[in-house]
Amino acid sequence: MKQANTTVPFGLHVTLDMYNCAPSVLNDKDFIGDMLNTLPGKLGMKKLMEPVVTFAQPNGKKDAGGWSGFVMIQESHISIHTFIKRRFVTMDIYSCKQFDAQESIAYFKEVFQPESIDAEIVVRSKKYPATDID
Repeated sequence: MKQANTTVPFGLHVTLDMYNCAPSVLNDKDFIGDMLNTLPGKLGMKKLMEPVVTFAQPNGKKDAGGWSGFVMIQESHISIHTFIKRRFVTMDIYSCKQFDAQESIAYFKEVFQPESIDAEIVVRSKKYPATDID
C-alpha cells in the first residue's frame, strides 16, 4: 500500500455554547430551520439535504427540552440544540472547507443575544493525507 508523503489539516470544528439567550429565538422551530437552511450558503458550503428540526422532550435530567436541528453539508455538518427553560443553546459547525470561524461566531451572537459564550475553534485531522493513497 502506497503511503501519502504530505498531510494537511482536514478542517475546522467550531463549537459554541451560549448562555442566557433570547427565549423567543430558542423556542422558534421555524427560525432554527431557516437558519440551518441558509447558513451553509452564507458560509460558502453546499447542503446535501434539507435541515431536520425536531423537538426533544425533557428527559428529567440535564435536558429541560428544546429544539434540535441538523443539516448535512458536502463539507460535513452543522448542528444546534436549544434548551428553552435554561436559556441555553449549543451548536457546532464542522467543515473541511475553510470558512471564517470568527464571522460565524459573530453571526450566532447576533441571533441568540447571549449574555456569555464559550467558543472553541479546533483544527481537525492534522495529519489528513493531502492526496489519495493508492
